[in-house]
Amino acid sequence: MRVRTRTAIMAAGVVVAVAALLGIWFVTKQIGQHLRLPMMASRTCTVQADGEVVLSAEQMANAATIAAIGAQRRMPERAVVVALATAYQESHLRNIAHGDRDSLGLFQQRPSQGWGTPEQVQDPRFAANAFYTALKKVKGWEKMRVTEAAQRVQRSAYPEAYEKWADESEVLTRALLGHATGAVACTVGSTPSMRGPAAAAALVESLALDWGLHDLTAPTDLTDFTVPATNSRNGWRYAHWLVSHADDHGVKLVRFGDLEWTAKHGTWDRVRDGRAASTEVLAEVFADT
Repeated sequence: MRVRTRTAIMAAGVVVAVAALLGIWFVTKQIGQHLRLPMMASRTCTVQADGEVVLSAEQMANAATIAAIGAQRRMPERAVVVALATAYQESHLRNIAHGDRDSLGLFQQRPSQGWGTPEQVQDPRFAANAFYTALKKVKGWEKMRVTEAAQRVQRSAYPEAYEKWADESEVLTRALLGHATGAVACTVGSTPSMRGPAAAAALVESLALDWGLHDLTAPTDLTDFTVPATNSRNGWRYAHWLVSHADDHGVKLVRFGDLEWTAKHGTWDRVRDGRAASTEVLAEVFADT
């Protein structure tokens, strides 16, 4: 009798455990249809450019830098798609300080395989440049599927894994390379990583490193930071980059054309004060408290 009772209890426990697992699977599946990447609750970015992608502030900043480095190098837009899909798969667009064996950084590049020192491959700009350099050496990469081109560089044990990020990477590329207006909207909160003159100086340095804009100077008036734009497409490239880096560079406002993004609202809205900007991108950083 005790044996039967014990068996019945064990069976009931198994049923409960299986039901719990099925419940978790169902919830995860439902959420996963909308959230393909982990996000921070208070700092998120939504990208809309013939599709929608939602990223954390960290992921967005890394994606913007990868795209900017590709543009600065005058790589075809297809290369940016491949680079973003690779970083999606390898690190979920996070600058990982550890990985499989000695893999590090956005692209999980291995110092032991000649990609650079540990410090270098954890620098997003160095890592992106290294990836594009390797991709250029792949004969015929432009005509390959995204996953095939990525695999020729990465030599992963899962050669088809990159393809599942192709759609998201194309959306990001269209937005970050200026093919859409007001396409990157981030909610960054009121406690940015940087403020005041330090934030303005960091913006000048980062725009030089990411875009090659070496003639910019940090303004004395933190409400009047400007980036020259030779055309609408370049303007939206810089505007989207500034919003993408709003959290880590203390950006409070970005304005281009007749649209304006603010950290307070986290959205792009029509300019109401008559200060539309068509030949330059206007930005403002958080003042020192």
